Amino acid sequence: MKVAKDEQRLSVEQGLHLLTRIPFHELGRMATYAKERLHKNVCYYNINRHIDYSNICRCACRFCSFSRRAGENGAFERTLDQILEKAGAADRAGASELHIVGGVHPTLPLEFFEEMLARISSRYPALHLKCFTAAEIDGFAQNAGLSVESVFERLKKAGLGSIPGGGAEVFSERIRQQLFPNKISADRWLEIHRAAHRCGLPSNATMLYGHIESDEEIIDHLCRLRDLQDETGGFQAFVPLAYHPDNNRLGGEKPTGLKSLRVIATSRMMLDNIPHIKAYWVMLDVKLAQVALHFGANDLDGTVTEERITHAAGASSPQALTVDGIRHLISETGLEPVERTSRYERRIGAG
Repeated sequence: MKVAKDEQRLSVEQGLHLLTRIPFHELGRMATYAKERLHKNVCYYNINRHIDYSNICRCACRFCSFSRRAGENGAFERTLDQILEKAGAADRAGASELHIVGGVHPTLPLEFFEEMLARISSRYPALHLKCFTAAEIDGFAQNAGLSVESVFERLKKAGLGSIPGGGAEVFSERIRQQLFPNKISADRWLEIHRAAHRCGLPSNATMLYGHIESDEEIIDHLCRLRDLQDETGGFQAFVPLAYHPDNNRLGGEKPTGLKSLRVIATSRMMLDNIPHIKAYWVMLDVKLAQVALHFGANDLDGTVTEERITHAAGASSPQALTVDGIRHLISETGLEPVERTSRYERRIGAG
């Protein structure tokens, strides 16, 4: 099967062959070839910080270990001053990006998020604000009685620079009904990212794998992302997210390292129009993330700092990496570490 050097787009059948049957090391070589055609010997990272404004959520997804109902033990909701304090700490530490997400909050008004963005962007203009999953945006629109397009225009005016890819889970109605029936559908997730792209807001895309999805559902997910990217060109990166089973109602086991590498490599091969594939070290752990850089990934994400969502589900990865640490991880693999902006430009003055 000629796929690595073939200019023709891979079919569903070829994607399944890559994911399930092709010899492991051959798959790695093919994904590396596809990656190097795009990025040569470079691996990107950035200096970023995660801020979770609240874990109060109305969705109650079975796989989630982070969310709480209002008033439940462990529920939290940060004030704007607390969020601004964390933004200031990130700015002083040299960060270029804030990743801000939370639960699908049942009551927080859109004005809260507008003020959050406006205060951060006014005081710390060097910070790119990558905020709010599609599920959260849908919640803002419902709470405010507005269209998604209107929400994006207001948030963009307040300082929003891009949106993350969370909340996609797996684009399967079968899985949605079993695991997250209260969360937005695949069509709605795609519709919201389409609207973001039309508003000039780039985004990432994700997929949660390693729970109850089938191989066919993984490939379908990738194909639907690829189709939207053909239409809008707005996805910057794809981030495969490994399921973590602790402290939730689904349970089970984490995906094996072999499974993770197959998903990452197949993603690189299938998503010929999405430029970047992340090896998200928080969910993979740093050692497997290093290996993933030779299975199609070209971005190790960032320094992160204070990640809570995956660690609530049992992640054993560190809470943060230093710049020297992340550069060393990349250099150890024989690749060139390049600090990037949120738009994947080489950050001026960076190593």
